[in-house]
Amino acid sequence: MNDSTTTQAPGTPATFGNGASPATTLVPTPPGAPGVIPAQAADRALPLRRSTEIQGDILAGFRKDHVRLLLLTFGNQRGARGWLDRLRHRIATTRDVAAFNAAFSRARHNSAGDDPSGLRSVWRSVSFTHDGLTLLIGGAPCADVPRGSTQEAFAQGMAKRAELLGDTGQNDPAHWLFGGRRNAPVHAVLTVAADRSEELSAALAHEREEIARHGLAVAFEQNGATLEGERRGKEHFGFKDGISQPAVAGFDEPDPEHPEHQRGKPGTRIIAAGEFVVGHPTDHRLPSWLPEWMNDGSFHVVRRLAQDVPGWWAQVADQLRALKERGAVPEEATTEWLAARLVGRWRSGAPVAKSPDADVTAAPGAEPDNDISFDGDFEGRVTPLCSHIRKVNPRDGLTVDAEAQEPLALKGALDGRRIMRRGIPYGLPFDPAGGAGNGPDAPRGLLFVSYQADLIAQFEFVQRTWVDSGDFPSREKPVGRDAMIGREGVVSFPTGGAEGGDPVELSLRQFVRTEGAVYAFAPSLSALERLAKGTVPVGGGPAADRVLTAVRTLQRGEVVSTRKARLRFEADGDLVVRDENETERWRAGAAGLGAVRAELRADGRLMLADSEGGAVWSAPAEPSPGSTLEVLTDGDVLIRAADGTVLWSTGTAR
Repeated sequence: MNDSTTTQAPGTPATFGNGASPATTLVPTPPGAPGVIPAQAADRALPLRRSTEIQGDILAGFRKDHVRLLLLTFGNQRGARGWLDRLRHRIATTRDVAAFNAAFSRARHNSAGDDPSGLRSVWRSVSFTHDGLTLLIGGAPCADVPRGSTQEAFAQGMAKRAELLGDTGQNDPAHWLFGGRRNAPVHAVLTVAADRSEELSAALAHEREEIARHGLAVAFEQNGATLEGERRGKEHFGFKDGISQPAVAGFDEPDPEHPEHQRGKPGTRIIAAGEFVVGHPTDHRLPSWLPEWMNDGSFHVVRRLAQDVPGWWAQVADQLRALKERGAVPEEATTEWLAARLVGRWRSGAPVAKSPDADVTAAPGAEPDNDISFDGDFEGRVTPLCSHIRKVNPRDGLTVDAEAQEPLALKGALDGRRIMRRGIPYGLPFDPAGGAGNGPDAPRGLLFVSYQADLIAQFEFVQRTWVDSGDFPSREKPVGRDAMIGREGVVSFPTGGAEGGDPVELSLRQFVRTEGAVYAFAPSLSALERLAKGTVPVGGGPAADRVLTAVRTLQRGEVVSTRKARLRFEADGDLVVRDENETERWRAGAAGLGAVRAELRADGRLMLADSEGGAVWSAPAEPSPGSTLEVLTDGDVLIRAADGTVLWSTGTAR
């Protein structure tokens, strides 16, 4: 939803051909077209735009008005490989989609904002669950699955991690339509996206023929479609969606004056590509050291989120009456006023942070306002701390130190938490005057889709630590869960406006419900060919030593693993080496001493540091600049000097 999921936005590109080999129609670039740079310059400065390895929709969104997800069950390995060998030629690449999107943007600019009717196509992408990859490969895709890693989350799947993710009660997998323990197994997710419903229907007919021919079955079909008319670009509660989307280094053009932001989109930070695509540079976190064949792929999250529209708005009205009775809000406050604060934006997408009193509709064709700062609203008196946009993207509303009031987001410390969202509504809008499909009990909601390189550090962190936590962000009084999409509970709501007043408690019920979910992986085009031909090695291939150079940091829970040796900075603040069975082999002995991170420093020492940067524990005794930290396949962990001398070791080799 707003700042959490991206709806297929209005005016988004219709592509060419059938999605296999689109024939690009060249559209002249008007002088000074915003956000558009010449193709030759883009090739030099933005190399990811011409990638024929990364599947479309990961970096270059499909942006179609009609989408269908076919959740598939394989019959046997031979049939699944045969199906994939034919399908892979129809899969869209980043280059295909990015080229079309740029052409569409140029044509739309030339027509003063009207959609060019002649540019259309059907795009396809495919991803596989852990069980699906295991069947295709003939064994586990990853042999090394450390506790707490993205490999573990992927292998377990969302249904087994339901309690961690807040999928309990009415969200429990026992009630799911797909992905649950009682549902048919899901091995692959085939996404088909088109600009027109008839084009989607024709493509789906072809895909169903291929599925049946190779002995696959459809476990579940999930539709999605952009809402029409005045609802276009909005989710079912009525709010503009898909506004806060990260830009990607090597794909999106930097602003010449503010290179950390995307050109033409103030407030949109450019994030390292490795946060979304495996094998590329990351920011503020260690790589996952996934098997080589997974490079240029991305982890795919699919969640069906049902929305009770009349129930949600009735709750807003009920809470407004209660607040007025307590004198906690202005007498002139309306349900729209309160709803905007629970979301953090007005229906148009205008942020409450900039427009606290009334909605402000942007000019036609203008980019949605994503240039938001919470730096001056630390206590959430204007944009409540429980509001949806602060829960899923806190920006500079967090601090390194509460007294220093030093915004984290200004340093890019939250870049590694961003996800690439490609969601779309499903079902007809709620309309009491409409037919049965528009009634209060008709199925409707949001198909949440995201791509990320690390399930734990990105999607699960946002869901568990931010959205579903009553203690985030940390304040003297608990904030409560996300006021829009969170489970039922008490939230802290500010009073007195910007001038401040004692917050009051609101008891909110849940009106967004999980009805299905899967974790999948979208491989590169080369990996699709290898999977189809059976040349991906079981377990991902042989283990390899891990060598870290300074300066590197391990946050709590992060692990460097070579199967036999797993070096982890654990939740108790200690540095521990465990074996492939998670049996402890060595410990630094610093538990409870206040360490907040483990660092390989420029002076060559491995150090456990407290919140002020002081050493709680370190090795070796003397500095040795240029040293490396090595986690070896024989089970040992050591520090090696630049001349090759071993300066320190855990002595855990086997």
